[in-house]
Amino acid sequence: MAVPQLVAGSGVFAAFSAFALVSSITPGPNNTMVLASGVNFGFARTVPHILGISLGFAVMVAVVGLGLGSLFAALPWTWTVLRVVAALYLAWLAWQLASSGGVQERQVAQPMGFLPAAAFQWVNPKAWVMAVGACSTYVLHGNVWLNVLLLAGVFAVINLPSVAMWAVFGSALRRWLAQPRVLRVFNVAMALLLLASLWPILSARP
Repeated sequence: MAVPQLVAGSGVFAAFSAFALVSSITPGPNNTMVLASGVNFGFARTVPHILGISLGFAVMVAVVGLGLGSLFAALPWTWTVLRVVAALYLAWLAWQLASSGGVQERQVAQPMGFLPAAAFQWVNPKAWVMAVGACSTYVLHGNVWLNVLLLAGVFAVINLPSVAMWAVFGSALRRWLAQPRVLRVFNVAMALLLLASLWPILSARP
């Protein structure tokens, strides 16, 4: 069996690992939502959301690397459609977050589960930019299947603790945001950050 070219050069592997870490740990729709979930629901109830992000994105990387990413090159209008749909959905999520209430309301509310979090990656512009960018840059010629699976696996390993860190931080803030008015201000601020994260992402091209 041929050795994947990605792992043949340690420099390429290190560069990709750095790319995966920076892109996973920096603010974006996923991390903003996980931070807010940690505050509103605590870390334990946010774990399915975290797992959905990590595994859902790994599947996306594999699918994009095995050919779906070429769809944007062949049909550029599909990228525009994706950005419009993503913007509308994220705007709706921001509204839901901003209009959420205080402690009593969050006790009956439900955090995002595993499957919705995994499905969200397909309308997350940052996830698309990360997946297409990684596959176009780091999937070298040779055994493409092994290269793509390696990329997806490394992304899952790095992405999981990176996203979980935001939930831990949010959970640590729970006692400071116990007052309904303070929590509402926090949720509105997170909603605005969620909307703000759209600008640099939606202006990018795959």
